[in-house]
Amino acid sequence: MMDISASDFSAVYPAPAKLNLMLRVVGRRADGYHLLQTVFRFIDFGDSLRFRVRSNGVITRVNDLPGVSPDNDLCVRAARLLQQVSGTTLGADIQLEKRLPMGGGLGGGSSDAATTLLALNGLWKTALTRSQLLDLSVRLGADVPVFIFGKNAYAEGIGEQFQALDLPPAWYVVLCPPVMVPTADVFSHPELKRDAKKVTIQGFSGAGGVGLVNDLQPLVEKLYPEVARHLAWLKAQSPRGGLAMMTGSGACVFAPFDSEQAARQVFAELPTDLKGFVAAGLPHHPLRDLGC
Repeated sequence: MMDISASDFSAVYPAPAKLNLMLRVVGRRADGYHLLQTVFRFIDFGDSLRFRVRSNGVITRVNDLPGVSPDNDLCVRAARLLQQVSGTTLGADIQLEKRLPMGGGLGGGSSDAATTLLALNGLWKTALTRSQLLDLSVRLGADVPVFIFGKNAYAEGIGEQFQALDLPPAWYVVLCPPVMVPTADVFSHPELKRDAKKVTIQGFSGAGGVGLVNDLQPLVEKLYPEVARHLAWLKAQSPRGGLAMMTGSGACVFAPFDSEQAARQVFAELPTDLKGFVAAGLPHHPLRDLGC
């Protein structure tokens, strides 16, 4: 018999994607972690989660996710970490609606984990502060903290030192090549450029908030021809002098537009063998003000 209390899957919690509007690799620490400079932007497209609180302490994902076992799911790991640290006796059934591709550089798994922490912190009434949740999120992965931070941000270090950014409105065409790019493989590749010159946030510029470079992009284009093909098509359609780039370690690529109409006009010309979506840039994470 299902053990249920406090919630019934009725509330939907968004887990938005992120774009890296800049990604520079400026060094490497002795422990192997890379030093980065990046700009994160949230967009209004992503996964969604529902939670059902259990009184018996069991944590489980109730739906199948091909290629990801429940024990390796970042949502389940996030819930168990919050349970352990807070000392709560409650558990949860987790239902995940997956829209973001895995290995796409859109931060899907990290966003799912952050939404799990934010939602269960409220549903379980564990009352951790945002600062405490940030400390937990670092233990789950390098991209998780920005989703807890909740604001578009300029980030340094290994991606965990944030400075909030007010970014102008923009629309994006995002393409999703049919390949999964393992982040660890890209960062460990001997051909990766690791000595980019540091810039200041004042040096970040460019129409639509895209201005500089993704240092991972040349290597990923070389290793994954499908990424290069999608990027070439998008650059050819961009009204801003071919302004398009890869997000994160790939595989997804994007271009900015001034209006929804302009973005959708380009997307309407998308060849049938290319896949993607249109999304608006968000001013902040949709759960930014969720009770912590």
